Amino acid sequence: MKREDRYKFVIDYFSKHRPDAETELNYSNPYELLVAVILSAQCTDKRVNMVTPKLFEAFPSAELLATAKAEDIFPYIRSISYPNNKAKHLAGMGFMLIEKFNGKIPSTVEELQQLPGVGRKTANVIGSVIFSKPLMAVDTHVFRVAARIGLTINAKTPLSAELQLVKYFPEDIIPLAHHWLILHGRYVCMARNPQCDRCGISSICKYFALKKK
Repeated sequence: MKREDRYKFVIDYFSKHRPDAETELNYSNPYELLVAVILSAQCTDKRVNMVTPKLFEAFPSAELLATAKAEDIFPYIRSISYPNNKAKHLAGMGFMLIEKFNGKIPSTVEELQQLPGVGRKTANVIGSVIFSKPLMAVDTHVFRVAARIGLTINAKTPLSAELQLVKYFPEDIIPLAHHWLILHGRYVCMARNPQCDRCGISSICKYFALKKK
């Protein structure tokens, strides 16, 4: 099967079965999503959603977050991964949002990555979800699923996978495709125990073909 045909199959399948795929992080504005995505690094969305209500209640805006120190933020996020570092990142991020960006979430990947705690993946999520840009955030789920299906070939890094995915997915599909791959990896194509028997795209999956041999 040609790679273009594999992409077409994936697009057709998920367009039918997950037409409204979206992030599972809870947020009500761009500021809250940025905070949640920073917290979600190497942590589950479920855990992040457990801590953000009280965090957002205490720091409902970038202006208030900018006045906080890491030790003020830490008690609200102590149950997630790397709370010390993330508390420092959030404090620095709030301060920079006010000082450099007038309290507004920047829209470019380059500007977003200037914020503490924001790498390329986080910047792509914000650009994609908030600004509907054709950006593909590659986390562990996207990286694994894309390789297993055969959407990426010999991608050794998240950036390599990203460049392949944005090349073959149509621009208008890219923000949605990001969520397709994440959710598929989270609930069907898991790392340790992929549910190939109930996967709707196993017929074109390279991993499944090898598994059957």
